[in-house]
Amino acid sequence: MSREREKGMSLIVKTITRLTVGLILLYGIYILSHGHISPGGGFAGGVIIALSFVHLMLAYGKETALKKLPKTVMSLFESSGAILFLGIALLGFTGGYFFLNFLPKGQPFRLFSAGIIPFCNIAISLKVGAGLFAIFVALVLLKYEKNKKD
Repeated sequence: MSREREKGMSLIVKTITRLTVGLILLYGIYILSHGHISPGGGFAGGVIIALSFVHLMLAYGKETALKKLPKTVMSLFESSGAILFLGIALLGFTGGYFFLNFLPKGQPFRLFSAGIIPFCNIAISLKVGAGLFAIFVALVLLKYEKNKKD
């Protein structure tokens, strides 16, 4: 039996994960991108996207999930989400107000109809998704270190 098969859960769980994790990620992107015209948005989309990586970690082990999204990339996404959100807010000062919509509004109930809101959703999603996954990784590593000492 190879060392790769020993890590993570059973073959059935790994197979189902391989089939569903892309769909979960795609659904998170859908929720993120349609948040201004239907329920959802940056926070909900970010949580769903983070849960797709948590799903990978639970099924395959922490090494595989951290290969897909390393700690440095996770930190970069979280920081860029915060900077992007603040940058959008500060660009509103060009019109005189914090968070002023500086993009043209389109037709109601269309995908590109909300001005700066989709960009705010993307920034929030980056921040929430990377932050939630980082918290989960920290909890896993803390448990690993605790078990290592015992």
